[in-house]
Amino acid sequence: MEFQQELIKLDQNFHSYEAAIRYCGQLLYDNGYVEEDYIQAMVDRNEELSVYMGNFIAIPHGTDAAKEKVKKSGLAVVQVPDGVNFGTEENPQIATVLFGIAGIGDEHLQLIQKISIFCADVDNVVKLADAKSVEEVVRLLNSVD
Repeated sequence: MEFQQELIKLDQNFHSYEAAIRYCGQLLYDNGYVEEDYIQAMVDRNEELSVYMGNFIAIPHGTDAAKEKVKKSGLAVVQVPDGVNFGTEENPQIATVLFGIAGIGDEHLQLIQKISIFCADVDNVVKLADAKSVEEVVRLLNSVD
């Protein structure tokens, strides 16, 4: 998949996981990948089942019912150096990299698989979280076969 530079944002900060999810959805919406309703569907999806995946990553995406709101497949990559907690105070689940996904058909499954392979190595997540340029993020993600 081609990574779109306008969907990659570095050095972001969020006061809540919902704000982080909405930011990912807004990026996809602002760049023509989804209809506006998809943003709320991303929040709803996290209510059904947390989008936190471990290894300091979260993969916000819409509910199955919201698939019709996807105009074209896209992947937002948002770096959050200070992290955002997808868990609770007692059981924190800190994400430093967010992958906001919108996929036509089953394309989102391919995106999740590629991200999962890359992020299974926590060193790769650290490199993404520490990246200083959009180009560096693209280069790192393109290193996945």
